[in-house]
Amino acid sequence: MANNNFHNGNNFSNISSTTFNTNTSHPLIPSSQEYMFYKKYVSIHSEDRNAIKFPNPAEFEIEIPEDLLNVSALRLISWSFPANYNTFSSLNNNVTLTFRINNPYNPNINGVSILLYEKIFEYLFLYQENYYEIIIENGFYNPQQMVNELTNKMNFSVTKNLTSYFTIQSTNPNLSVVQQQEYIVALNELNNIGGYNNFIVVYNNVSQKIWFGNTCDQFILTNETQIVKNKERDNLYCNSIKEQVSDFSDWGLRGNLGLSRCDTNSSNEVNIYNISNIVIYNGINVPRFFYGDINSLDNGYWLLPNPILTNSNVFWIECPYKINLMGPGFMYMEIAGQNCIDETSPFNLSKFTLETNSTNGTVNSAFAKIAIPSTPLSQWFDRDSLPYKFYYPPAERMRRFYIKLRYHNGQTVNFGVFNYSFVLEFTLQMPQILRSSKSIVYPPTFNN
Repeated sequence: MANNNFHNGNNFSNISSTTFNTNTSHPLIPSSQEYMFYKKYVSIHSEDRNAIKFPNPAEFEIEIPEDLLNVSALRLISWSFPANYNTFSSLNNNVTLTFRINNPYNPNINGVSILLYEKIFEYLFLYQENYYEIIIENGFYNPQQMVNELTNKMNFSVTKNLTSYFTIQSTNPNLSVVQQQEYIVALNELNNIGGYNNFIVVYNNVSQKIWFGNTCDQFILTNETQIVKNKERDNLYCNSIKEQVSDFSDWGLRGNLGLSRCDTNSSNEVNIYNISNIVIYNGINVPRFFYGDINSLDNGYWLLPNPILTNSNVFWIECPYKINLMGPGFMYMEIAGQNCIDETSPFNLSKFTLETNSTNGTVNSAFAKIAIPSTPLSQWFDRDSLPYKFYYPPAERMRRFYIKLRYHNGQTVNFGVFNYSFVLEFTLQMPQILRSSKSIVYPPTFNN
């Protein structure tokens, strides 16, 4: 019966307080709104990635050694990247240039009876609409290396076409044996003089502009021409080229050399760009750099008529803008889910930009913006970074990161086989009980 009374709830008031122990030596202490912040640093190396899954060191996923909890801030604190990058490469789509020879020197009307130059004129006259394409070597150039590369590649491009034409004509069944023999002799003479060599490209150290010249043939730099890439090169680099954003400020090698987007015809007349650098030489206009020699003891006369071609004239083009051999000034680091920098996008002609007033930028586009040194004088470059990602409330847990390094136009940075390293700084927030502290100086000091 006693048990029944208990279960009916009639005797709860009679239960002794000793039935439940309400005393404790560990009372609950209310949480203090005081927090301790401390910093955790993680060094990440690109060579530590899964290279099979992520062959490109500029884009990979990596897991740090431990879970980091209650992250209130994250930033890139330091880095070391390879500086021997390629300013000019097929990936950057800035290694090609095209030109035409639209008014070649005619030896026949000038009383010149030299078989080689007669055959050269024959080819150049028949194929005035032919486009010559040059592809410079991938890499980084100083101004003198660039003009040497352009000179040699332009002359070589014409030489290849002349060699092919002479070879075909030397076996042309529609020609007589004597005519075929003339092309064989012309081909041998062309090889003996080292090929077509009328193009000369130089750099004006004072104005920092490139000049294109030819000792007898008028030419056009066909800047409006869209280069048609061959299938092998297109397949190799198509993914990188596709991801680039259209940019009005960049038009390939022509833009780096200081040329405009328009076709530029060579001239032997004074124009607005080079009036101070033109002089009269044997009755014709020639360019001259007054600050000193271009070649040894030339006194600045870098482009003179071909001495063996009577009445030949020189033709030149001065680039309207200064040379730019430095490439992009910045690259961006993206960390998936952690980006905190809004980024504007290059203007492009599209239905969106023509019909709206909205920006075409991207919110939270990147995590950090990293300056690139102007020239790769050393193998590595590094600086401090200020932007950081702030979390409120703190991020509960972090461990895995997907990282990508790109340029402003969206193109992935090409580090080749070089590795790099950077350090991420994590600011962790930990709840703490407020404690007082007392500073004691040891050993104690005594006043005299």
